[in-house]
Amino acid sequence: MLEPQGRLQKASLRARVTWLAAFCVAGAVALVSFGAYMIVRKSVYDALDESLRTRAVAVATGEKINTPDLVDKYPAAFLAAGDVKMGVLLADSGQLLYPQDSERPPTVEEAWDVAQGERDEFIWTDHKTESRVIAVKYQRNQAIIIAQSMLPQRTTLAKLSVVLLLIGGAGVLLAAIAGTAVARTGLRPVQRLREATERVANTGDLTPIPVSGDDELARLTHSFNAMLGAVAESQERQRRLVADAGHELRTPLTSMRTNLELLLASERPDSPTLSEEDKREIQTDVRAQLDELTTLIGDLVELAREDAPQVIHEPVDLVEVVERAMDRARRRASNVTFDVQLQPWTLLGDSSALERAVLNLLDNAVKFSPSGSAVRLNLRQVGDGSAVVEVADAGPGIADADLPHVFERFYRSSEARTLPGSGLGLAIVKQVAQRHGGTAAAGRAPEGGALFTLRLPGRP
Repeated sequence: MLEPQGRLQKASLRARVTWLAAFCVAGAVALVSFGAYMIVRKSVYDALDESLRTRAVAVATGEKINTPDLVDKYPAAFLAAGDVKMGVLLADSGQLLYPQDSERPPTVEEAWDVAQGERDEFIWTDHKTESRVIAVKYQRNQAIIIAQSMLPQRTTLAKLSVVLLLIGGAGVLLAAIAGTAVARTGLRPVQRLREATERVANTGDLTPIPVSGDDELARLTHSFNAMLGAVAESQERQRRLVADAGHELRTPLTSMRTNLELLLASERPDSPTLSEEDKREIQTDVRAQLDELTTLIGDLVELAREDAPQVIHEPVDLVEVVERAMDRARRRASNVTFDVQLQPWTLLGDSSALERAVLNLLDNAVKFSPSGSAVRLNLRQVGDGSAVVEVADAGPGIADADLPHVFERFYRSSEARTLPGSGLGLAIVKQVAQRHGGTAAAGRAPEGGALFTLRLPGRP
């Protein structure tokens, strides 16, 4: 059996809103009804007490008559009393005198105190007879007692409680109906979000949800649409990456397959043989294709790390990173020189990723620089809490039409298509810069070649 809290948690949000509205209205109605009942009850009983007091004063100060059977004088109002019980307390004899053929009024110890003159009046409720009783001072050592039934007042209060209960129940019912209507209307955007989530899960359709209004639910829908847009963009990037990677892999794989089939065919007895020079050329071509495939796969793996942690937060000396990248670039390119100027700079990041980015910039500069030229590498502070790594070459530069696209994956200009490379090096540079909170940019160097800048935050 479920606990009440468990049942509430399993209920739908619409049901919980309905119950919440009903409970709130029920609490408010209960408080108002209780307050109204207590105020009316006090007013009714205060009116009864005031009526008894007025009658008692009228009796005590009213006209007296002589009765043939009694020695003393008694109020003439006794003869007209039809809705009350009345009597006289005699403190001297301890007697209670009341009209014949009438019921004896109730008494308490405090009423005799009034007859003895110790009190002016005393009023109380007699629960045995369900009546309200008052005792007031009359004459010397005497007190008048008047008792009136409380049945009319209690009947009125009972009817009032029934009316309040019916009105409260109707209010709770109307609140539940209104809460259901409000929940159905107010939660319609949430229902659309739920349906959109189920649609995305079942079909993969990332179509945004229509938004209306400017409330919290509308802003939630905007955020959900932004999430759908980010997921769609990520899927599109993955699709393009796979398509471009397949296109780039097809060429070296086809060439390598052709060369291998040619080598295998030449080994057959009934096939023409290849000369040693042709075999060496084919083997060299296969090695080059393998190197190209290795580089391309490594670049793809690097770009596929978008889901990995953004940055390894460890201190990095950027000068050491640049120097290691320079050593690797010098070993790869012996036909160019390097003009290097470095200023101290440290940051929190991934040293291996930063070294890969700087090496890609240097390899790109070496690739487009003519033999005997110089590649300029500067690491300088720019005074806004960041440093800039600049790599400039002496090549032909970047055309205006190519500048916006140089950091895109697999993008290669018309001049670069005849040179080795996968078109992923600069995309990796941009990704590394963004992972470290920096930027990457391309332009023209004063020397006339291309100028690439890698801006990174940190401190001297």
